[in-house]
Amino acid sequence: MSVEPASQTPFSRFVGDFAASRLALFGLGLLVLVLVLAIFAPWIAPQNPYDLAAFDIMDARLRPGQSSAVSDMVYVLGTDGQGRDMVSAILYGLRVSLSVGVTSGVIALSIGGTLGIVAAYVGGRFEQILMRIVDIQLGFPAILVALILIATLGKGIDKIIIALVAVQWAYYARTSRSAALVERSKDYIEAARGLGLSSARIVLRHLVPNVLPPMIVVGTVQVAHAIALEATLSFLGLGLPTTEPSLGLLISNGFEFLLSGKYWISVYPGVALLLTILSINLVGDQLRDVLNPRLAH
Repeated sequence: MSVEPASQTPFSRFVGDFAASRLALFGLGLLVLVLVLAIFAPWIAPQNPYDLAAFDIMDARLRPGQSSAVSDMVYVLGTDGQGRDMVSAILYGLRVSLSVGVTSGVIALSIGGTLGIVAAYVGGRFEQILMRIVDIQLGFPAILVALILIATLGKGIDKIIIALVAVQWAYYARTSRSAALVERSKDYIEAARGLGLSSARIVLRHLVPNVLPPMIVVGTVQVAHAIALEATLSFLGLGLPTTEPSLGLLISNGFEFLLSGKYWISVYPGVALLLTILSINLVGDQLRDVLNPRLAH
């Protein structure tokens, strides 16, 4: 009979439970690789895809492995229609996609999580009004809401972050409210009230720590969703401007050349996007199973 070591901490148990899935470890390793490539893109990329003087139209649509017509550079993954190195464009595209997804996710979590917890704790009319707004928004497809906002706000990385925050906050609000309602009904909350603790202290010291685990799980899913949504908007020409080498825009730039055999312009950014979303989802699935074993498959 195995006995759990007495010295085992909650963190070590969490690590052990997470590492029990090889698929989750693969996703984590892939996610770490994607993050490293994105963070260090300026030092890894052979070319600066933002510098118009760094590429030449004579190198447009070169096949993978071909050499430049104007320099000694070899394009491992080929070039796009502007003569831009695909490796460099993909690395910088990862930076854009991840920054948009993470930034919008953090802001949406902060707004939606706060509103949901406050609604669960305060209750009354505020909770009813908030949840009706959440229900109405979640009744519309996320892509439709984002399209309307982008059409109103215009293009730009700040505009698309605002649109993604407006799309995502309702998911966090509903999740945090549900988790906070469960915690609010427990005895320790009543005991804290009986001791005369302020509402702010009860929320910050007791509700928030217990609501965070499901919020983290939802956060991983929503970051992947935000990355996919940004790529969709950019593919449709409604997301980032053409000067931003986002993955969605790179896929869009090469879509018209697919039938002519120049697959690499769209396929390689698409693979990078797929692997990024896959890694986040694999990590999120295991986090869900570890933090809430009742939902395990």
